Amino acid sequence: MAKKYIIGVDGGSQSSKVVIFDLEGNIICEGSQKLKPMHLAEPGIVEHPEDDLWDSIVIACRRALDNFPGDVSDIIGLGLCTIRFCRVLLKEDGTLASPAMSWMDARVSRPHEHVNPEVRYVTTSSGYITHRFTGEFNDTAANYQGQWPVNTDTWEWSTDEEVMKYNNIPREMLFNLKMPGDILGYVTEKAAKLTGIPQGIPVVATANDKAVEALGAGLLSEKTALISLGTYIASMVPGHENLKNTSNFWVNFASTPRNYLYESNGIRRGMWTVSWFKDLLGDDVVKKAEVLGVSPEEYLNNEAEKVPAGSNGLMTVLDWLAPSDKVYRKGLMVGFDGRHTRAHMYRSILEAIAMTMKNRVDEMCDELNVKMDSIIISGGGSNSELFMQIFSDVFGLPASRNVVNGSASVGSAICVAVGLGIYDSYDEAIKKMVKVKDVFHPNGENTDLYDKANNEVYKHITSYSDKILEKSYPIFK
Repeated sequence: MAKKYIIGVDGGSQSSKVVIFDLEGNIICEGSQKLKPMHLAEPGIVEHPEDDLWDSIVIACRRALDNFPGDVSDIIGLGLCTIRFCRVLLKEDGTLASPAMSWMDARVSRPHEHVNPEVRYVTTSSGYITHRFTGEFNDTAANYQGQWPVNTDTWEWSTDEEVMKYNNIPREMLFNLKMPGDILGYVTEKAAKLTGIPQGIPVVATANDKAVEALGAGLLSEKTALISLGTYIASMVPGHENLKNTSNFWVNFASTPRNYLYESNGIRRGMWTVSWFKDLLGDDVVKKAEVLGVSPEEYLNNEAEKVPAGSNGLMTVLDWLAPSDKVYRKGLMVGFDGRHTRAHMYRSILEAIAMTMKNRVDEMCDELNVKMDSIIISGGGSNSELFMQIFSDVFGLPASRNVVNGSASVGSAICVAVGLGIYDSYDEAIKKMVKVKDVFHPNGENTDLYDKANNEVYKHITSYSDKILEKSYPIFK
């Protein structure tokens, strides 16, 4: 019997990635394409330029298939995952009526405004890409969080007239909702010619990008937290109830039907800050890394490994993008003295990410009345052994990472495998397709130091700095 393959599409915030897996979750080949810089027409407007969401996926598909060693006729399905909280306005024929709105666009947090008479459909990024692949007006219900008239209990469009009126999107402008694992449609001849993906294979629904990432990371236990390292850093634990009126977390759709993810508050511009610091250092680090045959990130990690836990008292507050309710906040580095080098600064940023997420997870778990016994780290940052050890030390828990750290593509493939009956359940598919790479265990001495630094100092920095920053904001905004 010929070996079969599944395509996992991961349309992220910074790039589109297409991975071809076998049925055991092994990567056969992959392709990616960076997204273009956002178009910022005016304050509050953040758009994906031109048709970049689709065009980048087309390029990534081509690159993956160029490296595919098998027979494309043995590819049995495609799982589609895209960025959450986007809004896309389409014409009658399904083409863009205007550029896709990013999750950072202020308009996506408000009800839809009928300002363009050409707009026939209002959908998500996943709805739009589904249409480009299949020609259908179907979408996963699990990507409708935010300003949408969706009933989060039933996973269907609301039947409440007041809800529909508030969101200002009549039912005829909305796509048909499908559950994760359902077939959204089949790859059209036109999409096949553009992407190289076989015509007629099913396109299977997944969920929002964070939920698909959680599935692909193998997040099943309610005593395990996933820390997702991306432009936005979030932590998640699985749940079965659609809890209401929560304070320290919000309830997101899971990538398994009728289940939910509890997601803590996170860090905006999280891993972006790490990249920002690396770029700030300029060519010096790049050139030194080239001489040693390593990446700039690896070079900085090697330097920072020599810095003691706690960075000799240097602490970073990660408000490089201020929260909307405290616009005066700025990023801070506190505690400099003559011992500090760029390696201290770099490690301090990593420690700040870990301590901030520890506090967010603790707040969520206290409200849920659960205690974590392990954490999973996903995303490109998990490639760093230093960062993994910092997470384990700060949390005081075993921290694992998987063979495939960009787990949204794995989650997409799992949805296909279950939806097409390759595996009988999501649990079985995870056991077959998700592989743990290694586990980091906490250093007790470092954990004690981080606990003391966090509880006695770090948690309280903004209660002092806010007063100064409020005064400086009108001057320097």
